[in-house]
Amino acid sequence: MRENVKLKLVPLNVSQLKSACAQCNMRELCLPFGLSDTEVDHLDNLVGARRKLKRGQHLYRTADRFEAIFAVKSGFFKTDVLSEDGRDQVTGFQMAGEILGMDGIGTDLHSCNAVALEDSEVCVIPFAELESLASEIRTLQSHFHKVMSREIVRDHGVMMLLGSMRAEERLATFLLNLSQRFTARGYSPAEFHLRMTREEIGSYLGLKLETVSRAFSRFQEDGLIAVQQKHVRILNIPGLQKVLAPRRNYPG
Repeated sequence: MRENVKLKLVPLNVSQLKSACAQCNMRELCLPFGLSDTEVDHLDNLVGARRKLKRGQHLYRTADRFEAIFAVKSGFFKTDVLSEDGRDQVTGFQMAGEILGMDGIGTDLHSCNAVALEDSEVCVIPFAELESLASEIRTLQSHFHKVMSREIVRDHGVMMLLGSMRAEERLATFLLNLSQRFTARGYSPAEFHLRMTREEIGSYLGLKLETVSRAFSRFQEDGLIAVQQKHVRILNIPGLQKVLAPRRNYPG
């Protein structure tokens, strides 16, 4: 049964907001990065609420009205769309410090589903207020444009994955991309837990489940990675990079 969730935008006071943004370990990847204390004060009415989601819960669904973008404070999400043959096609995986919801900017309706892959928390940022404030604060406007550019680059990387790469190249790119993103958040570049299933990885990479499993097995046999259920250790990052040679751009 479809959930009908109405966003409750409860403004935070200035002290709460400063604590929320200034002390957040994702601040350098999120919208408040580079703002002065005075500019942070102006954000008092911008961050409307925090929202917690359980694993499997939708943040929004296709055709929901677009009202806000969401900064992932903690947790992990996937976005997907319904393909022509009725299957869910995964279009992306989003982690802490990244922004969800920009798919609705052009049409005022969300064009995909966003689902929590683990218990997660997001900051709700009403888009109309963000646009208004960004026109006044150049630092905020510039950083928001960088965030949008980052999403465009990632989408371009996905198109490369689906268009011209062999299965092993697609999986290597996927693992190296995760490594880079975890590194940017201060985590290990070589050891992490996959929040998504292999079937979801296959959907994202345009591969069948069996093909994904074979590629994981091949990488283990070659000594590139070690996998125990969803726990992955990259044993040879240069070796994974050689799988892509001469390709050197990993979608970030």
